Amino acid sequence: MRAENLPVLDDVYPLTAEQIESYHHDGFILLRSVLSAAEIAAYRPALVEAVRENAQRRQKPKKIDDYSDIFLQVTNLWQRSEAARRFVFARRFARIAAELMGVGGVRLYHDQALFKPPGGKRTPWHQDQVYWPLDTSKTVTMWMPLVDASREMGTMTFAAGSHREGPCGDLVISNEADEFYRRLIAERQYPLIGNDLRAGDATFHAGYLLHCAEPNTTTRTREVMTVIYYADGARLTEPRNDYQRVDMEVFFPGQLPGEVAASPLNPLLYAVEQHRLNG
Repeated sequence: MRAENLPVLDDVYPLTAEQIESYHHDGFILLRSVLSAAEIAAYRPALVEAVRENAQRRQKPKKIDDYSDIFLQVTNLWQRSEAARRFVFARRFARIAAELMGVGGVRLYHDQALFKPPGGKRTPWHQDQVYWPLDTSKTVTMWMPLVDASREMGTMTFAAGSHREGPCGDLVISNEADEFYRRLIAERQYPLIGNDLRAGDATFHAGYLLHCAEPNTTTRTREVMTVIYYADGARLTEPRNDYQRVDMEVFFPGQLPGEVAASPLNPLLYAVEQHRLNG
């Protein structure tokens, strides 16, 4: 299907007050059928094709982490594919992010395709926001499988409520960090929650929520698209580690600490006033 013929994803996915409260309490939420079966069927072939093409021809990434033994990773697919741009810029997704966080608008940090092949290794416990040079905790990642994804394929496991720990130091993904977080989760007795997801379901999790994913022990690739959002108006901070330094260079080119985080790579994807004008 040509990109211009893909379904428009700008309508409202209604959230209840109970769902928003659940997100704030647990640090994550699972939402069913954020995309319909028909919408997934339309977008998946174009997204998979874009991931495969860019994975084959891409140069070594400037980012300093290498998780190639865990999954195939392609970042900012929206710059390389019109279909991906329509998916990533979907106002339906961005409005969910804004309403869950309780903010008036959200910007794009980046998207990321995470395709875990059969035999792909476990993703250790970690906090996403360790990598992000932002002055706000109003950040959220949407994690959406393009295929039905069972626990055996390596869906996410969340330590519910762990986002209230805030930053636990500059612990990037590693075996050492994994062991530290295992102990912390056991000490705090955080409930561990994971689910089977259907294609088009999505989880949204806060930047400081501890999470991991098990290995893919099936014969199918776990195809996932993620989109990271942050509150409009957030400012860049002085990088605390090399990962944040590289992220600032890659995702906020030309910007400096203290400035509003709003480079050309970080478009405003949803704002309340924008919705009113279009509504």
